[in-house]
Amino acid sequence: MTHADALQAAIEAARAAGEVALAVWRRDFAVALKADATPVTEADRGAERAIVEILSRAFPGHGFLGEEYGARGDQETRWIIDPIDGTKNFVRRLPLWATLIALEERGEITVGVIYNPATGDLCAARRGGGAYLNGEPLRVSSVDALGDATLLHAGLRLVRAAGRWDGFVRLVDATARQRGPGDYLGYQWVAEGKAEIYVEVDLKPWDLAPCKIVIEEAGGRFTDLAGRPTIYSGAALATNGRVHDAVLALLAG
Repeated sequence: MTHADALQAAIEAARAAGEVALAVWRRDFAVALKADATPVTEADRGAERAIVEILSRAFPGHGFLGEEYGARGDQETRWIIDPIDGTKNFVRRLPLWATLIALEERGEITVGVIYNPATGDLCAARRGGGAYLNGEPLRVSSVDALGDATLLHAGLRLVRAAGRWDGFVRLVDATARQRGPGDYLGYQWVAEGKAEIYVEVDLKPWDLAPCKIVIEEAGGRFTDLAGRPTIYSGAALATNGRVHDAVLALLAG
């Protein structure tokens, strides 16, 4: 298996899942609540099944970690899947949701795809191969001063509930602009050079796996809020790299 082959399979799987989800999104559908009180629809489950089917056929030895169906198979080399990142947007008919797929090999994310079926935008990245949006190279911005930077977030109540409010306010005061797109879109905007900083909390690994490699291959930096390059601590900081250490210092106080 080459990473180029894996990326092409992930793109195929994301597009197939997108067709499943988009068909549901365009009609009436039921919404249920999971044990953690987050919504789930037939689109979430159907999209994950479509992804697993395609990737299992392409790479029968690989395992999976999915939001809807959990872990199965080999966990040393596994696909991490969020069939619909932004289900609450999906339910409200906002076109800000995406299918997230990443390949993790011995703890390292090596391939990632972010696909929004509603807009047709597709971000793709593989280790050492760069990051692309709809086939065009992605590159983070060259802004190096916090006073010129745009800060993105995914919800103020979540930041307060996570005990990060004071550090976040310091960051707000230090930056030029603040916006709250949430979910996958913050990572895409940083990778595109449209913003410099994205802070997110209350996360699972499948929310972050492809976002990490897209940011890194676009020239940026991805860590948790303590500066560790992990998707497993429940929080994330993505930047253009130039302002990363300054942001970590403000968040830490």
